[in-house]
Amino acid sequence: MIAVLGSFSIGMTLGLHRLSGEVAEPILVSLYSLPKITLYPLILLIFGLGMSAKVAFGAIHGIIPVAIFTLGAVRTIAPVYFKTARVLRLSKGQLIMRVVMPAAVPELVSGLRVGFSLTLLGVLIGEMFASQRGLGYLVMNAIGTLDVPTMMAVVPMLAIVAVIISATLLYVDRRLPDRAS
Repeated sequence: MIAVLGSFSIGMTLGLHRLSGEVAEPILVSLYSLPKITLYPLILLIFGLGMSAKVAFGAIHGIIPVAIFTLGAVRTIAPVYFKTARVLRLSKGQLIMRVVMPAAVPELVSGLRVGFSLTLLGVLIGEMFASQRGLGYLVMNAIGTLDVPTMMAVVPMLAIVAVIISATLLYVDRRLPDRAS
């Protein structure tokens, strides 16, 4: 949820302000290509061991790609929508809620699909390297003790949950254009 709200606000802000978006997009793409595992010592230093570090590590995996998708979604909205909003004298909040969000929803859902998988990966990596509980910890502990039954229980469970959520988001993504037309 942190990644979704943070990335939507970053993407909307940058998408609605053209110059800021043009300046920030290459920076976001560069940050996206940075291996996030290199930031983990910094995350541990700031948040310490525990749930907050796992949440922060998961969020940094998901914020940037969803922000890039959101930025692209806002940029591709037809200019006539903004002109119409100006003629109707919509406030900034009304513009976002009544024009920008409905027009950008299909790309936002695509961004959520990518962001979900990366956030899940980030949380699992966080649990694997500096945690005393969680599914990532169970997998690393099972690997360390050669506990094959535990590995064979946790890994398929993670895969099933990831596939179900991803398939649900894909289903929603494929249904959205039908409603828009």
